[in-house]
Amino acid sequence: MIGVGTRFQDFTTGSWGLFANPERRLISLNVAAYDAMKHGAAPLQSDALVGLKELGAALSGYTSPGKIDGLKPDWFAKVDPLTVAPGGNELPTDMQVIGAVQRAAGENTVVMCAAGTMPGELHKLWKAGKPGSYHMEYGFSCMGYEIAGAMGIKMAQPDRDVICFTGDGTYMMANSEMATAAMMGIPFTVVVTDNRGYGCINRLQMGCGGAEFNNLLDHAVGGENSNIDFAKHAEAMGATSLKVGSIARLEEALAKRAEAKGPYVIVIDTDPYPSTESGGTWWDVGVPEVSERGEVNAARAKYETNKKLQRAD
Repeated sequence: MIGVGTRFQDFTTGSWGLFANPERRLISLNVAAYDAMKHGAAPLQSDALVGLKELGAALSGYTSPGKIDGLKPDWFAKVDPLTVAPGGNELPTDMQVIGAVQRAAGENTVVMCAAGTMPGELHKLWKAGKPGSYHMEYGFSCMGYEIAGAMGIKMAQPDRDVICFTGDGTYMMANSEMATAAMMGIPFTVVVTDNRGYGCINRLQMGCGGAEFNNLLDHAVGGENSNIDFAKHAEAMGATSLKVGSIARLEEALAKRAEAKGPYVIVIDTDPYPSTESGGTWWDVGVPEVSERGEVNAARAKYETNKKLQRAD
């Protein structure tokens, strides 16, 4: 497995659960030696373009024995039912929001994100159209990178249709670049999924057997008093903004994004609980060995099972 300009870590290797076969080796091409060596990869410290040319010359004539026929249609068949418009759920899911943006995306669209729920969902569900159409900062899970990153992408590639996904928690971390983008008239679209809290961390807390605590506003002290209007906040900074109440309204709003002269913000309430299945991966997050809580004991048993599947070296 060859990684270029990235670093192998828990998210990319499933905490070594996806790379357990000792015959499968990692090769990491990176300008930073420290990142190139992550997870025991064979480090190749080099500029990406120079390194790829040298690798190409060294591998001249080699053909991979792997077969990938049918994998893409099989993936799409699993993705499509999750991203259709809402069925019985009261609030839209993050997966359904991704589906709406996917249907609105064009050949020139770039989607981007950084932290929270959406990176994991986009990784599993988004169908990237061509190179450069999917921009994700998830190596360090930098909450607050989204708006600044979207503005940077648009400045670097003015002809691209940039759509940024951000949750309400991440939006609260860093949003001031919205004012800069409005001042400079830099047009890009921001889809804010408001699940009233840190839904991703709440699900992780539950997945480790813990009771829900202090991640959603409904469980926080004074949370019932919180009613943040993200659309008005973005408008106050100069953005064109609106809040939509359904996936259908979201699609209508996305269809009008080209009319905005600067940043265009669409806010939609979402359900914090549903998530797609892990897809065979696993994240090594420690679970207490001893607990009076049955859910924790069950999570610990599952954790110990997964630990045995990890590659040792």
